[in-house]
Amino acid sequence: MGTLYITGAGVSSDSGIPTFRGADGFWTIGSENYTPQEMATRYMYLNNPEQFLLWYFKRFAKYRNAEPNDVHRWLANKNLITQNIDGLDGKAGNTRYIPIHGRLDKVTIFAEEGKDTSIIDAPWEKISRLGFTHDNDPKSDDSLIKTLLEYFKIEKNKQQKYHPTLGYSLKPFVLLFDEIYTDLYRIGEAQQRMIKANKMVFMGTSFSVNITAIALRIAASNSIDIEIIDPNPIDIGYKHAAYFEMSALEYVKSFLCRQAVRPCQIAFD
Repeated sequence: MGTLYITGAGVSSDSGIPTFRGADGFWTIGSENYTPQEMATRYMYLNNPEQFLLWYFKRFAKYRNAEPNDVHRWLANKNLITQNIDGLDGKAGNTRYIPIHGRLDKVTIFAEEGKDTSIIDAPWEKISRLGFTHDNDPKSDDSLIKTLLEYFKIEKNKQQKYHPTLGYSLKPFVLLFDEIYTDLYRIGEAQQRMIKANKMVFMGTSFSVNITAIALRIAASNSIDIEIIDPNPIDIGYKHAAYFEMSALEYVKSFLCRQAVRPCQIAFD
């Protein structure tokens, strides 16, 4: 299957999307009462959907209109697995990429973990047309929460607590901290692509997530060459690894120059 590209948040940073663990990262800023690692869980969605949806809307939904950058466009015809939920690879034209952690612009019909369910468009635009934004005045958060619960079809149970209903409520199509990879996220297909690859290229990932561990384990089992592209790459202790101390964009420019017949200077618009 040739080269498999596995990308992380560093690829989307030039599109104005913060990396997950940077100063403004998704997993750095939580809510008033909870850390991101507590908030971005299935447990929180089940037991405190009001705060879960409010945090999710304010931290994630504001990036739904971001545009792909030159790296996304270069990857548009590549064999690609991305950890990013921003959907920018799809916007760039890649029709076969695997968003292994889900997509920001989609929701699922709430189901038991591992069970088949439908994936549909998220209601962000409908909510925004009501005047709500990611920087919504905290004084009107109660109104925003009420709207989010309505559009995500989360109603009160017999104990008069809001609680998602299987087969009815909507859940963001995002792999949460306390969830596992299932075929909803195309994990089986992703592993097959890894096994069939003759090279894996990791771009903009910190190697702190499970999918990179799975990929490295498959690479080691099959003696697959890998390349790690990062301004500050870590040594993973794998003899078939090559390290490129550069950004994803610098790597793309270098790659294009290596493919050129004559010395080149690549400039993107």
